Amino acid sequence: MSSNRTTLAQLREMDTGQVARLPVDHLALLAENVAEIKSDTKRISDKLAAALDIRFGEAAAVARRAEGKDTGRVRFTVDDVEVVADLPKRTEWEPARLAEAVAVLRGWGEDPADYVTIEMSVSESRYGAWPPRIRALFEPARTLGTGRPTYTLRSTEP
Repeated sequence: MSSNRTTLAQLREMDTGQVARLPVDHLALLAENVAEIKSDTKRISDKLAAALDIRFGEAAAVARRAEGKDTGRVRFTVDDVEVVADLPKRTEWEPARLAEAVAVLRGWGEDPADYVTIEMSVSESRYGAWPPRIRALFEPARTLGTGRPTYTLRSTEP
């Protein structure tokens, strides 16, 4: 193993060509360091996201209810800081039930391609625009959940 191993601080100052010419053992150690940093960053990010949800989750839920929605983005202010809380919608569809619904559509003389994509998934925006009879047919195949909440903090002071 080469001595005087390359540090991450040195790596930051190097161009790509210089990095490519480093001894392989240096590259291996740098790759390990980067993997450790990524892992640590993920743990820290997850901890902060959980803390923000503990801190602002209930206020975000109250704001969403006040706006008549279960998911999506809301804004509120806490101690001169604007909190933007986003709870994305995550929809899953059961392939077997979708296939059954598609078969019924075909039996009705409808073209399933007008309602579902070839890979047997359903666009949420298209689903929302369907006539009630079509939506009722597909409803048993649909599971609606949420994604991970996110929060953006911005100072409201000038």
